[in-house]
Formats: sequence, structure tokens, C-alpha cells
Amino acid sequence: MKHLIVLLGVMFVSLSPVFRRFSTAPSMVLVLYRVGFAALLLTPYVLLRHRAELRQLKRRELLLCMCSGVFLGLHFSAYFESLQLTGIAVAAVLVNTEAIFVTLGSVVFLKNRLPKMAWLAVFITFVGSVVVAMADLAGGGALKGNLLALLGAVMGAAYTLVGTVCRRGGISTTIYTYVLYFSAALTVLVIALASGLPVAGYEPINLLTTLGMAVFCTLMGHSVYSWGLKYLPASFIATAKLVEPVFAGVWGLLLFQERPGILVIAGGAVVILGIGLYSKVTEAE
Repeated sequence: MKHLIVLLGVMFVSLSPVFRRFSTAPSMVLVLYRVGFAALLLTPYVLLRHRAELRQLKRRELLLCMCSGVFLGLHFSAYFESLQLTGIAVAAVLVNTEAIFVTLGSVVFLKNRLPKMAWLAVFITFVGSVVVAMADLAGGGALKGNLLALLGAVMGAAYTLVGTVCRRGGISTTIYTYVLYFSAALTVLVIALASGLPVAGYEPINLLTTLGMAVFCTLMGHSVYSWGLKYLPASFIATAKLVEPVFAGVWGLLLFQERPGILVIAGGAVVILGIGLYSKVTEAE
């Protein structure tokens, strides 16, 4: 059941490119509003139900949560900017190579041991995601956009690994995500101001799209990832994210009549196979 909940979270996160397509503001501004709205929406609940836990948060725990938020802000910023420069499918696949970095990081830094079948499942899932994007890859996406997506993958892996340490230290999902989103918003705000980018004065549609990202993609998506880090291996969370391009293809078909080709369908089947294999292997451990 926990694995299914995480996959539902991936489905909500996959709405991000849809909201991005309807937006007109710069990527950095959209990220700022997205995580800023998420933090603000959590504030009443935190003050009513978790005020005591927030006050009792130790300095080390606070710093780790904030560190995770910095990486999340950088992850969003790099990914959103890559969507401006390369294809959606390409960006989604490259940013989700995070699974490889997380798996390696889990072994190196968290001293986790993964069975050979788990490594095989990660590889199968990644290959499936690459197949999904082959049509766009054939079009030769911008090198800068591809590199930004890869940077987003590295930042996302760091966010996931630090988040694993935070969640297994006993911090509740609510407090962790609350500090996480505020820290991410502050990170993006500093970068935007330092680069001279205006953070206000854009069309109203951007408020609606970023609010949608905050509710669906962040609170119902990334918060589910944060919840899952307490109960599931970080490598599974990262691997599950690789199904995002498949969901994105479905949204493209339903909302923009973008019909997936045979490669997308075949790659999607491979991705689902990889996720299923990884779930079975990790549950048996």
C-alpha cells in the first residue's frame, strides 16, 4: 500500500509540466510562488496542531531540514529552466536519473545494501524512461537544457538523501515539509533577487498555475515523497519518480491531444515493469 501511495504522489507531481505550459512568468518566479504557496497553506495547520513540535526542533534537525530545502529549491529551479530549453519528455527523463544518484548515494553515504535484483530494477526503469523520450531525443534538444535537467537530478538526489536522514530522525512529515518548503522558497528568492529578476508584476494566470502546483504537485506530490522516506528506501522513492514521464504522456494526451507513439507505450510498459520488480524485491528484504 505504501508503494502505491508513493506512485499516486508521482502522478500528481507529473502535472507540473502541464501547469508550466499554461504559465507565462519566468521559471524562477514560478518555483518561488509554488513552494511559497505550499508553505503558506501549511502554516495554519502547523500553528494549530504542531506548534509544540516546531518549538522543540533541535538545531541539527532544523539545519538538516533547511539544507534539504536548499537542494529542493535548486532542483525545481534547474528543472523548470530546462523545460524552457529542451523537450518535456527529455527533461523529465534526465531529471529523473536522480534514481541512479540516490541509489549510489544510499550505498556510499547511508551504508545501505541493495540486492542485485534491486539494481537490475533501477536499470530497467531507467531504460524504459529513456525509451519514452527517444522521439524527443532524436530531435536534438538544447545542450544547455539537458545539462540543467541533469543538474536538477543531482540536486534532487541530494534533497532525497538529506530528507531520508531528517525523516528517520523522528521529525513528523508536517514539520519536515513545512521547514523544507520555506527553506526552498527562501533559496529561490535569494537567487532571483541576486540575479535582478522581478518577483512580481506578472499575469494573474501565473498565480492560478502556481497555486495548482502548490496543492497538487507539492503538497499532494512531494509531501508524499517526504512521507515515504520514513517507511521506504530512498532508492525506491527515486526509482518510483521515473514513472513520471509516463504519467506526463497521459496528461498530454488527455489535455493537449498529444498522442503517444509506440516508443512511449513500450517504454511506459518497461518503466512499470521496473517499478513492480523493485517493489517486490524491497518488500522481500
